[in-house]
Amino acid sequence: MTDKSINHPEKKGNGILRGLSKTEHIALNIFKTMLSRKRFNRFLHILGPGLVTGAADDDPSGIATYSQAGAGNGLGLLWAFPLMYPFLLAVQESCSRIGAITGKGLAAVIKEHYGRPLLVMSVGLVVVANTVNIGADLGAMAATTQLFVNIPFALLAIFYAVVIVLLVIFVSYKQYAKLLKWLALALFSYPIAAFMVGQDWMDVFRNTFTLTPRIDFETMYLFVGMLGTTISPYLFFWDTSEVVEEEIANHNRSKIGEDPKRTKRFLHNLRVDNFVGMTLASVTAWFIVIACASTLHAGGITEINTAADAAQALEPLVRNFPNSGFVAKLIFSVGIIGLGLLAVPVLAGSSSYAISEACGLKEGLYRKFRKAKGFYMIIIIATVVGLAMNFIGLDPIKALVFTAVFNGVAAVPLLFMIAKVGNNADIMGEYKNGRVSNVFVRLAFAIMTLATLVLFYSFFRA
Repeated sequence: MTDKSINHPEKKGNGILRGLSKTEHIALNIFKTMLSRKRFNRFLHILGPGLVTGAADDDPSGIATYSQAGAGNGLGLLWAFPLMYPFLLAVQESCSRIGAITGKGLAAVIKEHYGRPLLVMSVGLVVVANTVNIGADLGAMAATTQLFVNIPFALLAIFYAVVIVLLVIFVSYKQYAKLLKWLALALFSYPIAAFMVGQDWMDVFRNTFTLTPRIDFETMYLFVGMLGTTISPYLFFWDTSEVVEEEIANHNRSKIGEDPKRTKRFLHNLRVDNFVGMTLASVTAWFIVIACASTLHAGGITEINTAADAAQALEPLVRNFPNSGFVAKLIFSVGIIGLGLLAVPVLAGSSSYAISEACGLKEGLYRKFRKAKGFYMIIIIATVVGLAMNFIGLDPIKALVFTAVFNGVAAVPLLFMIAKVGNNADIMGEYKNGRVSNVFVRLAFAIMTLATLVLFYSFFRA
């Protein structure tokens, strides 16, 4: 069979493409394929702190909170996502830009320009919130593993804490960053499950884009938890510092604190990275709620008390498999454990960045342990203290949702600081927040403040 566009170039094609032989067309198509693959690889190379931060945003605490929102309220809290999404983009883009322009982490910037009281408040909030979160995530990983092995909870929690500390200390930042990117793939099981159940998508989108808040303690508790696990304090400090780490890895600067080599391409790549990471986090969270609403809530399960309860949301994904309940638990466990391995180092690392910057210690995952012992010791201590929380009788699943709520409350004063820093021309120069960024960062602060006040009001009225 002949190719008419080749045999009759006057009918199709123009310029130098006219009159090409079939072999030349094949060669041209191969070249186009290679070029598109090169562009795709370049796009993957751009993805770094933003993608890791976005994936860590859907940590075990996030999965538990979104799952409980879907189980308890069905589709009734989907309206929160279009509200939170622009806030998340604006806040994280502002944090990334602070790191890129100043060459310092958020705590170092606050220390230099706003004095000790605000520094202590900011660092104290993020460290406490992170420690609670670490404990809840380690507990969830251990409880999930118990679905398959009859090993004491305490031993499993200790095992995961040790593995994470060893990975952070002995694996180089570049290698660890690549590992963290791939662990983000565990999130895709929820969108697939949501599609396999079958949805009334008109109803889904109607609930998503219709604002229908209810003012009662249970609803506000989950709403503040969704805000807190989406717009989390640890992300502010981690993303700011990791942008600096990425610049060092890409040789845009040689050390933290050094003036960066600012380029339009780098700032563009930064925005792309953040957009992809935060969009991944938000869309996946939206699908978690949908999947749990259409399985757990529809099946009469409105309270998630165990890891096994949460795993049932993924059973439609494997309903044609023999022993589908076991396979669903396995997929759920891979997600919880994989994202826990991703999130706990982020949590401990952001605490370490904050304390190290506040105390003037050498910091950075790009440094070897012997060059930044204080920085790595803080990571170890944060992980151990978080681990210890699992030995005071906390319920692992309820602790995850409480952690998200705690993050939501702790984020309020930190958002105020981010708005001040991002809009300070003395710090950011020509790269300070624009009008749109200012609006959304300040709206995030206002909405989360209001939600927190309403939560406390509803609690005392209940």
